Amino acid sequence: AMLLEYSPPPMGGGEAIAADKISRVVGELSKRPYAFTVLAFGDGGRVAGFANCLEGFSTFAAAAIVNIHDLAVSKEFERMGVSQMLMGKVQEEARARGAVKLTLEVLEGNAAAQGSYRKFGFAPYELDAAMGKALFWQKKLE
Repeated sequence: AMLLEYSPPPMGGGEAIAADKISRVVGELSKRPYAFTVLAFGDGGRVAGFANCLEGFSTFAAAAIVNIHDLAVSKEFERMGVSQMLMGKVQEEARARGAVKLTLEVLEGNAAAQGSYRKFGFAPYELDAAMGKALFWQKKLE
């Protein structure tokens, strides 16, 4: 249910995740030892939010990094500190895995998420001011 709430708005791509994909997410993530999920629960055991994370590797640091691939909070639990708690737990797990950095992507127009990420200590990625900020690109393999 949380994935269905997360995907339709523009922040999730504008279209609901297809039912066949929803049914495969947990199984596919569980096959990957470098993936982990943090869940937050509200009253009555309802899922308040989640963070799907993937461990990567920094060549420059010769150490693990953790990317927060998805982070979502249910509308019912917004502005209650859930995203901060999720990122805190992700950070704990990242440190336990020996990671030296957390990364994530955020849409330019998602000011609420940017505010939450900045509050936690995230900032745009830049190695050298003269070269500018890093950009996140994609190429779909269809």
